[in-house]
Amino acid sequence: MSSAGAIHRLVVFGDACASGTLGMDAKRRMRTAMYEAFGEAYAAIGVEPASVHQEDRGDGILAALRPDVPPTLVVGRWVDTLYESLREHNAGRDRRLRIRVGMNAGLVLDDGRGLVGRAVDLACRLCDSATAKAVMDRAEDADLLVVVSDWLYANVVREGGRYVEPDHYRQARVQAKETDETAWFHLPRRPAPPLPEDPRGGP
Repeated sequence: MSSAGAIHRLVVFGDACASGTLGMDAKRRMRTAMYEAFGEAYAAIGVEPASVHQEDRGDGILAALRPDVPPTLVVGRWVDTLYESLREHNAGRDRRLRIRVGMNAGLVLDDGRGLVGRAVDLACRLCDSATAKAVMDRAEDADLLVVVSDWLYANVVREGGRYVEPDHYRQARVQAKETDETAWFHLPRRPAPPLPEDPRGGP
């Protein structure tokens, strides 16, 4: 497929943990809460949710932001607001909404059927990696995990900024399908995520 028309954009893929164990009504409530939390996070950085290209993935949301949205806001204020929204939603609940988020940036094409590009593929694989799932299994009380690509960490996260915590990210290799990449894992408001001893992303 030609890359003509592709635009450099920040890609975000959020996926709810253990959603396959939910019944129909519980899954509907989970999806409503997830969209509300994402909407609050976008509003916090001055982005109208309607202006974000979002694709429903059943138990997840794939999104590409406009090129004019500063990525520092997304890895900073957006993440912090999403964390707070989840914490507020989960307060007092036995069944918490826990989300893994993968982030990457690169050329993205909307072919009329959806988002296409290696940047999209990697964001999804970071989120769905075995390492990401293992971190959430180990950090049972965590509501949010953020996994960013090496490029995004080096060019955006490492530079810091308000609500950005570069020193609280930890590096691990993600290996799955055609992917063999370095990624950076972060549990907001915590010093370091509990990475598995063999931090690879493949099954």
